[in-house]
Amino acid sequence: MPHPSLGLGRGFFDGTSIFLFDMTRSDLVEALAARFEQLTHRDAEFAVKTVLDAMSEALVKGHRIEIRGFGSFTINRRPPRVGRNPRSGESVQIPEKRVPHFKPGKALREAVDQGSLDVLHGKSD
Repeated sequence: MPHPSLGLGRGFFDGTSIFLFDMTRSDLVEALAARFEQLTHRDAEFAVKTVLDAMSEALVKGHRIEIRGFGSFTINRRPPRVGRNPRSGESVQIPEKRVPHFKPGKALREAVDQGSLDVLHGKSD
């Protein structure tokens, strides 16, 4: 059954878990507020913002972030290279880039593969 705070039937709440078809930042805030009723929407929004800001800041500084069972975020370096302008065929210098990279952890990979969160929570059949 659709959870009223999720809007437009984009997901459902089964009493313990929230299932969304796509998840945006505001959906994450809604899910957090729905799961922990003692949190106001504003508190949930602040918590999500704080976590994402801390993660972004760490990545900007070049740090690695590891969340056991979920995955790790790192920065990959893309070296400078010569590209081609598709219209003119002219050579173009493309500068070095640093890009964020996510590598899922084993438990998350298995949970996605099996379609069940039981793997993440240490439950087995």
